[in-house]
Amino acid sequence: MTATSPDRAVTARPAAQPPNYLTEGGSTLRSWLLTHDHKRIAILYALTITVFFFFGGAAAAMIRLNLVTPPGIFAADTYNRLFSIHGIVMVWFFLIPSIPNTLGNFLLPMMIGAKDLAFPRINLLSWYLFVVAGVVALVAVIAGGVDTGWTFYTPFSTMYSNSYVILAISAVFISGFSSILTGLNFIVTVHRLRAPGMTWYRLPIFVWSNYSTAIILVLATPVLAITLALLAVERLLQVGIFDPALGGDPLLFQHLFWFYSHPAVYIMILPGFGVISEVVPCFSRKPIFGYKFVAWASVSFTAVSFLVWAHHMFVAGMSVYAALVFSLLSYIIAVPSAIKVFNWTATLHKGWISFDAPMLYALGFIGLFTTGGLSGLFTANLAFDVHVTDTYFVVAHFHYIMVGGMVSAYFAGLHFWWPKITGRIYHEWWARIAALLIFVGFNLTFFPQFILGYLGMERRYHSYPPEFQFWNILSSAGASILALGYVMPLFYLTWSLYRGQRAGANPWAATGLEWTTPSPPPKHNFDKTPTVTRPPYQYRPEPEPQDAQGHA
Repeated sequence: MTATSPDRAVTARPAAQPPNYLTEGGSTLRSWLLTHDHKRIAILYALTITVFFFFGGAAAAMIRLNLVTPPGIFAADTYNRLFSIHGIVMVWFFLIPSIPNTLGNFLLPMMIGAKDLAFPRINLLSWYLFVVAGVVALVAVIAGGVDTGWTFYTPFSTMYSNSYVILAISAVFISGFSSILTGLNFIVTVHRLRAPGMTWYRLPIFVWSNYSTAIILVLATPVLAITLALLAVERLLQVGIFDPALGGDPLLFQHLFWFYSHPAVYIMILPGFGVISEVVPCFSRKPIFGYKFVAWASVSFTAVSFLVWAHHMFVAGMSVYAALVFSLLSYIIAVPSAIKVFNWTATLHKGWISFDAPMLYALGFIGLFTTGGLSGLFTANLAFDVHVTDTYFVVAHFHYIMVGGMVSAYFAGLHFWWPKITGRIYHEWWARIAALLIFVGFNLTFFPQFILGYLGMERRYHSYPPEFQFWNILSSAGASILALGYVMPLFYLTWSLYRGQRAGANPWAATGLEWTTPSPPPKHNFDKTPTVTRPPYQYRPEPEPQDAQGHA
């Protein structure tokens, strides 16, 4: 390994930029709100989820502030509403759309040599549905919030909660249609709009990952929609579906909810796998190790993820034999995850590694995801899961994968493709510092929660026994560092839009069709439909020679 970085193809400031998607079609608000360009819609999504990210993050900050000193600064009911808001906003309005709807929207057509997604108008409709859903969620919060947690467990949500359950589930219900439309668009685009020569085994892993995610979106999301509709029927009309007092079965809700929500874990993390599979080969100057295994590992998640939902219900009263089967299946789903981590590590082996910001985020992802994945093996174990169910061990496990892993992957992709998206270079050292702060802050925040959970601290309580205070102070201190790391990119990326150097077409000397276009790309991506003649990731230890405009 070496720390030598490839030369950056940054051009001097040209007199004027060539026409691109930011300038073609106008710069008025109307031109953006009515655009059919997948790149502009991706920008709209990015701005929208950034708002929700900091909204959900503010709720998390108040949670950690409350837990510094027992009994906390908030009443129990207020605390319930805070963690419910945090969960609902982060899961459905940031994590699920983060990479597919932003980077996926922007890059997927370019990576396969297409001019746009298959259904541009449906793509725009998907964003509008997402915005409507977000507004409904905010109305629910302003009206008083919801206290059921993001899982909406019955019969509490249908019979006993006096908060704004219907508004909250309406927001999730509407956002589900946005997800389905995006998934449908991706599937059709990959099947129908690939450039000549772009065979399945020439697709970048990012495309494989988003294609697999799209299949899960289309198959799983309707189950959640039906479940929430049934919940609304019971709450509004008193029809016995989940409430035993009305003749319903509360376990039915859990089965239906987790049948969607465990595949949803892979909706959130699979696109992150795709980003890491692009970044690691580029900054190692090597083809990805075991391309076909990595690609099919992505696809295998779509099948196996539908078979493990009941491992969330080991203490819900299921048969011990059924629990054993779901425990075994939960171990099996660790296999494709292990394949990916092994192949990324093998790609790094003897690579010409450069530690630029995208690579630092990617390495952070591998470390955090591996920790979260290994802790998942503990929760798949029946005996250990009974011990840690509903404790902070589960909180730590979930956040290591969904926040530590997924948000690191999102930032890795954002920094990797930022020059392509904006045509500007960000401040490299600020980006490296932010990546390190996030890694350190995240571990300081959530690793103590493994210990708290093992010692028996229950989650979702606004207070706790005094013996847990040391670990909670440590966790809240880490959250402060983590918050600083998350806020920093907002400033230096914004700064780069106005003061950053202009980027060449391919500043990382990366492979892939998206790097063959100028930065930012023209409205229709390619002047001429490209013909693909070789597999992806044909990296060499030294960057390919480039002309003055940054073209390889």
